[in-house]
Amino acid sequence: MLALKKQGRLKRKKRIRKNLCGTSARPRLCVFRSSKHIYAQIIDDTRGCTLVAATSVEKVVRDHHKFESKVAMANYVGTLIAIRAVKKGIEKVVFDRNGFLYHGRVKAVSDGAREGGLDF
Repeated sequence: MLALKKQGRLKRKKRIRKNLCGTSARPRLCVFRSSKHIYAQIIDDTRGCTLVAATSVEKVVRDHHKFESKVAMANYVGTLIAIRAVKKGIEKVVFDRNGFLYHGRVKAVSDGAREGGLDF
């Protein structure tokens, strides 16, 4: 069952990434969620490098305070990545949901990034 779910997500990811590319002017904000944690990174696909990253595994997030839910933690990670991106001069991004539904924690990351100052 799990293998079929993962295959479906990877199929959706491939379909999405056909039309989505991060440039140096507008890099890609990629989100990955596991069962416990959330990972977000801003990627420049033309150079093939990660510009900014934020995860729920980081000491900054873990020491912040006890979150009431994983959605609240995802929102904080989105705000954190937006703050780091604005410091580096990145204001506009393309959102890549990585094959996940735009719902719950994935949506919370995008909402937090918008609150932090990113435009997409």
